[in-house]
Amino acid sequence: MKNLENTALLIARIFMPILFIVAGYGKLGDAYAGTAQYMQTMGVPTFLLPLTILLELGGGLAVLFGLLTRTVALFTAGFTLLTALLFHTNFAEGVNQLMFLKNLTIAGGYLLAVTGPGAFSIDRILNKKW
Repeated sequence: MKNLENTALLIARIFMPILFIVAGYGKLGDAYAGTAQYMQTMGVPTFLLPLTILLELGGGLAVLFGLLTRTVALFTAGFTLLTALLFHTNFAEGVNQLMFLKNLTIAGGYLLAVTGPGAFSIDRILNKKW
């Protein structure tokens, strides 16, 4: 049963950060200026964009490989709730309600990840419980 649990945790660590890795990578290069402008339009300071990319891309890779998993999961859950509140509360636009609910679901999944990364992870190799 423990192997099944660890395999499920590995698969979850592969699936969960894909969205964040792609989003963080997508904000690099030509898209950086457009993302900064969108953040400004929504009243979010653009100095947060590098931190956003770090959390999405760096944090996504950390979860994927099982490094600092619990810590990154908590930060990602908080970030996802914050982005839901900052960017997706205009429910008059139908897609925003769906995006808000998606963010709540993702945050819930990351809060479940606080249990840890499982045996097939860098955290396990380092014998750390971040």
